Amino acid sequence: MSDDHGQDGDSPRRPDFPRNRPGKLLHLADYEPVQMDRILGELRGYWEGLRHGRAIPDRADVEPRGIRRALDYAFILERIAPGAARLRLAGRHLVDLMGMEVRGMPLCALLHTSSRGRLSDVLESVFRGPQIAEIVLDSPAGYGRPALSGRMLLLPLRSDLGDVTRALGCLIAEGRIGEAPRRFDLRSDAEFPVIPGARVLEPSPSSPGFAEPPPRWGGTPPAEPPSKDASPEERRARFHVVSSDKPPGIGF
Repeated sequence: MSDDHGQDGDSPRRPDFPRNRPGKLLHLADYEPVQMDRILGELRGYWEGLRHGRAIPDRADVEPRGIRRALDYAFILERIAPGAARLRLAGRHLVDLMGMEVRGMPLCALLHTSSRGRLSDVLESVFRGPQIAEIVLDSPAGYGRPALSGRMLLLPLRSDLGDVTRALGCLIAEGRIGEAPRRFDLRSDAEFPVIPGARVLEPSPSSPGFAEPPPRWGGTPPAEPPSKDASPEERRARFHVVSSDKPPGIGF
C-alpha cells in the first residue's frame, strides 16, 4: 500500500535536486510580460494627483509607496546643465538594463551617442516649458542581446527652491534583456502641455535658451598681423609703447 507520503511504510519521498550546480540569476522582466501602457498610465495619473490645482507638483511630494507598481521602472532626474540631467534615484529595471548601479549617471548614458543630441533637446523642453514628454525607444538585436522596444515618460517637478529642475520619469523595455548594458536609439518623441490648450515648446537647439548667441564685442577689434611681405617700417608701425606709473610686480 502506498500513498503520496511514502511507500510500504518508508519515510516520505523527497524530490531529487541537483547538487553543486552553479546558480543563475533570473530577472522576472525576462519572463513576465510588461504591461507598458498600464505602468505609464499609472505614473502619469500619480503625477496628476500630486498637482492639487498647481501646474507642476513638488519633488518633495513624490513618495515611493505612491508608485508601488511602477517603482521598478521609475526614476528621478536632476537638471545639471542646459539639456543635461542625471539620475538621482532609479528603479531596478534600469539597473538590470545597464548591468550596474545607475544613480548619478547622466540620462543620456542609456542611449546610443547618435540619439543623445535629440534627447538633450527634449529634456530641455521638459524643464523650460515646462511640459511632458513621451519617447519611443528601441535597442537592435546583437550577439547575446535580443531586440528590445521601450518607452520613456518625463514629467516635470519643482525643486525645494521652486524652480523646475527635477523630473519624475520611467523607462520600460519589452523583451529579454540579455547581456547588459543595453542602450537605445530614440525613434520618436511627443510633447504635451501641462495645462490643456497651452503652447507646446518644440524641442530644438535653436529655441531661445538652448543655444544663446555669443555677446557682441564692444571693444576695438584687434589689428591684423602683418603679412610676410611687409617692410621693416610697416612692422615697426604696429608696435605701441605702453607706459604705466605702477611698479613692476606679479598680479592679474
